[in-house]
Amino acid sequence: MVDNMEIKSAEFIKGIKGTDSILEDGIPQVAFIGRSNVGKSSTINVLVSRKSLVKTSSKPGKTREINFFLINKEIYFVDLPGYGFAKLALRRVDKLQKHILWYLETNEITPKYVVVIVDAKVGLTELDKEFINFLNELGHKIIIVANKIDKLKKNDISKQINNIKKEVGDIDVFPFSAKKKIGRQELIKILFS
Repeated sequence: MVDNMEIKSAEFIKGIKGTDSILEDGIPQVAFIGRSNVGKSSTINVLVSRKSLVKTSSKPGKTREINFFLINKEIYFVDLPGYGFAKLALRRVDKLQKHILWYLETNEITPKYVVVIVDAKVGLTELDKEFINFLNELGHKIIIVANKIDKLKKNDISKQINNIKKEVGDIDVFPFSAKKKIGRQELIKILFS
């Protein structure tokens, strides 16, 4: 368990593109995924209180491997490539999608949680819904992080969060802002519980 729910250390271990010994080392994994440009890298950076542990980019589809970060020497944060890469070459998209599917479907790994990051202002897209249904079918424990609540008016935040909750049923939805660090403690608490 984390003392006072604080992250004291975070280090990049490696990026993989298939079977690797890191998958069998017994350290629990929390996987992070979302559409391109929803702030996945920024969310991880805010959680670990580091500005650039995970590289952020204005270009979609920057993550091309499954990246493992060891947090507090006790859990991996696994940064998966984003889904829905409109601007990448189709062949590369297929490869990236195969990496995501392989990681989520393989029996070698069962992440403790799959954290799906969505844009709170946009709400759930059809792609988000498809992906969440896919994760449900595989039996993954899902947490939805509704990022970018700082872009909403205060009275619209609960409305948007409730709309997302209605669409996903029993899945926990966390209002979050990577920009303003809102929701950080609440999310850390559940990831390490």
